[in-house]
Amino acid sequence: MPKKANTKPTDAEHVAAHMAALDHPLKKDMEALMKVVQKADAKLSERIKWNAPSYYYKEDIVTFGPLRTGKLFLVFHHPSIMNITSEILEGDFKDRRLAYFHGSADIKGKQAEVKRIISETIAHIERTV
Repeated sequence: MPKKANTKPTDAEHVAAHMAALDHPLKKDMEALMKVVQKADAKLSERIKWNAPSYYYKEDIVTFGPLRTGKLFLVFHHPSIMNITSEILEGDFKDRRLAYFHGSADIKGKQAEVKRIISETIAHIERTV
């Protein structure tokens, strides 16, 4: 008897389906910010976690926060984020930091810093795993 084909969607397919179904005024900005995150490091993988696009490399690194009208935010939740200093990171939480984005110009202006934060997180993971 032939093997049954694996029809389970990949994580990337889940993300694509999630974004295709998303009907939100910030969708275009969200897609732009997703590209920034995706280009931060080729080692990153994406999936849907907490009903939002999430990025990881061996461990979870960053997830989109709930969409609100007028702004997007990323939740950096890898433990190493507590040792990374950046003007775009906000919040006095014990286990995460947030970065807010107000439109495409703000996303573009902060893209280098987002990439630096992700690169530092990945470097930390590689040193400790």
